[in-house]
Amino acid sequence: MAKQKIALLTAGGLAPCLSSAVGGLIERYTDIAPEAEIIAYKSGYQGVLLGDRIEVTKEMREKAYLLHRFGGSPIGNSRVKLTNAADCVKRGLVKEGENPLKVAAERLAADSVTILHTIGGDDTNTTAADLAAYLAGNGYDLTVVGLPKTVDNDVVPIRQSLGAWTAAEVGAQFFENVGNEQTASPRTLVIHEVMGRHCGWLTAATARAYIQKTRDIEYVDGLMMNADLKKIDGLYLPETGFNLERESARLKKVMDQRGTVTLFVSEGAALNTIVAEREAAGETIKRDAFGHVKIDTINVGNWFQKQFADLIGAERSMVQKSGYFARSAPANGDDLRLIQGMVDLAVESALNKVSGVTGHDEDQNGKLRTIEFPRIKGGKHFDLTAKWFGEVMDFIEQPIEAA
Repeated sequence: MAKQKIALLTAGGLAPCLSSAVGGLIERYTDIAPEAEIIAYKSGYQGVLLGDRIEVTKEMREKAYLLHRFGGSPIGNSRVKLTNAADCVKRGLVKEGENPLKVAAERLAADSVTILHTIGGDDTNTTAADLAAYLAGNGYDLTVVGLPKTVDNDVVPIRQSLGAWTAAEVGAQFFENVGNEQTASPRTLVIHEVMGRHCGWLTAATARAYIQKTRDIEYVDGLMMNADLKKIDGLYLPETGFNLERESARLKKVMDQRGTVTLFVSEGAALNTIVAEREAAGETIKRDAFGHVKIDTINVGNWFQKQFADLIGAERSMVQKSGYFARSAPANGDDLRLIQGMVDLAVESALNKVSGVTGHDEDQNGKLRTIEFPRIKGGKHFDLTAKWFGEVMDFIEQPIEAA
């Protein structure tokens, strides 16, 4: 087999798997293809366009195992769409009239890269698909293998994305402390905003992890530090809807009886309604290079706060966001095992010249395989019929209403 030159990049938002996936790839190639050169492009596709790279040295290989202990990305991220030439020009990544796909392909060819590993969500891997198609159509001999990263767990047809389990666990840890704010003032409304643009999986999984953490704690009866303090009273996802009048009446009863209300809200819940309201008022909604609404400018949690606070008689209300805390964590045990399986398959596929994205294919009974790029899509919706979700909603005592 000819000597390989491996390139790595991470892109999109952070997730609790990037550092470990980079470390795992370096370790695996060092084990089975020690003669292969490894480089990493800094800040994702931006680094490819600018030729900004890191040479992975012998010393880095020897210490790659340490990367499993860290969150974030050891090689940096960015959001760059190679088919959006206007945005690439605007950001100074290519010159006017240049095709970013061609610039990226020529950079990879000039760097003698034979294998490219992309670690990211649907945008990263659909961009990888665009790049792979361009390379194949223009005679470049390059294998592209992606690994699926997203805390939203919303990549079609992949059963479980890297980092999502950890984000749910860490989000629950975050709110275990924040929930104690209910004791700071009478009639307090606390809203926990969780990441999830189109998919409510992370919010639901965070609620499940929080319930599991707080359900079996021994409390002191008669004082405020009791099981009621740790309850979730409402869970709102992009896939669910609610009647404001009915829901406010339900939550007001909770507030009157207990003096506290806790809500878990996905950052994509009611997003279309909020965007429509703002655009109708003449506001220009900011969007990224992929055309997505810049969700951090929308403040969905604040919208829910404004809807409910007065209607349920809250004297104090607050919104707390666990997103950056959760997505920057190091991978937990469950994700480390998932990462190892996907990394091993990614390396095997790359060396066998099989391009695609590694993952458990829901259309093939959950088999771990390298899934063809054209089948990778974002925006997978959370399955409201999942048994565990029904158990969460029963515990919350809230009816499920589909959006």
